[in-house]
Amino acid sequence: MNMIRTAMLLAFMTALFMGVGYLIGGGGGMMIAFLIAAGMNLFSYWNADKMVLRMHHAVEVDERNAPEYFGIVRDLAASAGLPMPKVYLIDNPQPNAFATGRNPQNAAVAATTGLLQRLSYEEVAAVMAHELAHVQNRDTLTMTITATLAGAISMLGNFAFFFGGNRDNNNPLGIIGILVAMIVAPLAAALVQMAISRTREYSADRRGAEICGNPLWLASALDKIARNAERIHNPDAERNPATAHLFIINPLSGERMDNLFSTHPNTENRIAALEAMSQAGAGRQTRHEQQPWGAPAAERPAEPKAEAPKANPWGRNPTGPKGPWS
Repeated sequence: MNMIRTAMLLAFMTALFMGVGYLIGGGGGMMIAFLIAAGMNLFSYWNADKMVLRMHHAVEVDERNAPEYFGIVRDLAASAGLPMPKVYLIDNPQPNAFATGRNPQNAAVAATTGLLQRLSYEEVAAVMAHELAHVQNRDTLTMTITATLAGAISMLGNFAFFFGGNRDNNNPLGIIGILVAMIVAPLAAALVQMAISRTREYSADRRGAEICGNPLWLASALDKIARNAERIHNPDAERNPATAHLFIINPLSGERMDNLFSTHPNTENRIAALEAMSQAGAGRQTRHEQQPWGAPAAERPAEPKAEAPKANPWGRNPTGPKGPWS
């Protein structure tokens, strides 16, 4: 079903792109728009993940320099039946995370240093389970292609504003077509993009809670991330707002309103859904219960005393070199 929905969405966005081209330049403009859309889709399919990671200055890590973070992702991927994705770290104090990649075999997950420093072990696991749910549902491909085409349609709208008036002989609807290309089409593309993003966040919350084993861990993590995102600036996200919908919480403003123009669902609604899931399917769990992935919390090394030096976010010395967040 996800593949069918992806194909339908891709067809709709491509048709919208071609329609804007028709409004600007008639049949010739439509064919040019089709060729551009096809090229952008191919480029996005093969390269969008690399572009997004570069935009946010993500650095790949492994078991040597990020043992616990890498171990969390490895154990969760095994629990979900997924191939091991590449693991990245972003040097940014705002707690947040995202997933990217064209399919589960070529996926990557990225977390900020702020996420590892401000959240507990269990909360980090819940966030990464959410991102792996996006990978498993193939949301990363759908959302990336949608964002690319939505941006391209907006670009065509700007083109219509500057050059459309000189092509009235090719534009079958005249000034009305130019106005539709400038205003209606980019708005429709943005609404589709945002609606898809919000729907897939709820789905990833549910599946992520199943993967990590405790919905309340993710509920707690969402609350912490949302509160911190409101007050901690994310410069890379501000420079690349088209990638905002990829993050677990809006990195631009911590927007919490569930409306047509928000890229993410209302955080309180997401938390309420997770709490209801916990009560209905798993009873009243606490953040410290044993998880089905990896080692039980009781078997992990004990936290050191407060005065001990901290070499990683959870206060335990890693077995390898110091993590890049230290």
